[in-house]
Amino acid sequence: MDSTWKTLTPEEARVIVHKGTEAPFTGKYDKQTLAGVYTCRRCGAALYRSQDKFQSGCGWPAFDGEIPGAVRRQTDADGERTEILCASCGGHLGHVFVGERLTPRNVRHCVNSISMNFVEEKDFDPHFQRAVFAGGCFWGVEYFLQQAQGVIRAVSGYTGGTTEHPTYQQVCAGGTKHVEAVEVLYDPKRTDYETLARLFFEIHDPTQRDGQGPDIGSQYRSVVFYRDEQQKATAEKLIKLLRDKGYDVATRLEPAARFWPAEDYHQDYYFAKGKTPYCHRPVKRFEQK
Repeated sequence: MDSTWKTLTPEEARVIVHKGTEAPFTGKYDKQTLAGVYTCRRCGAALYRSQDKFQSGCGWPAFDGEIPGAVRRQTDADGERTEILCASCGGHLGHVFVGERLTPRNVRHCVNSISMNFVEEKDFDPHFQRAVFAGGCFWGVEYFLQQAQGVIRAVSGYTGGTTEHPTYQQVCAGGTKHVEAVEVLYDPKRTDYETLARLFFEIHDPTQRDGQGPDIGSQYRSVVFYRDEQQKATAEKLIKLLRDKGYDVATRLEPAARFWPAEDYHQDYYFAKGKTPYCHRPVKRFEQK
């Protein structure tokens, strides 16, 4: 057992370990609307984002999406329903249902409140970690990073410049020194910085200077904005690996600066438009000889 696991009360164990169910309309998270992240009561791994929660009227918290890789599915003992469990510790969460047409995603995770804890937005940093990457148009970088296992959210924005509260028009016009970047909030119980940094180097061309594909300009430069010396050392190691393979890596390493989220219409851009990136694609550079 992981030493970080919480000791369960008899009632928590009845549900989480022995696959019980709390009575409907009794759980403390059934009607909660606060912004934050729901985590596993036993191991603390992030499970659901508050923006994926909706009121289904079923008597239990309902979500129509999970954090990538956070929830495991298996056929229930009755052979009819699909059980959902924490992918990190196997704790019982509840059941998942499809086809009810309650939300556009057409999925409902019916979860016991007692199987979860809640972390408010203001308390994220002690529980989760952050990384900031820039590699061309932030739409494409965000698209791939936000689907990675353990990523709670990926936010498009601007950093590395001098202007406060920069706008998209200002950054594109030049002069602010900002770069289009993506801030990733991730769960260290499900992934790590090196895994995300490797993905970053594989979804864009790190050899292109001041641009990415057809997007040319210093605002599209490739940068790893490290938050501490460990992140810097990891990025340096990966760049060396790529250079040893013959890549003329242009990616810069810069200390993290103030990150300004971009305008709302830039967030989740490709998912909102139903399209895929035009200048980003996965290339397994670290596996090439």
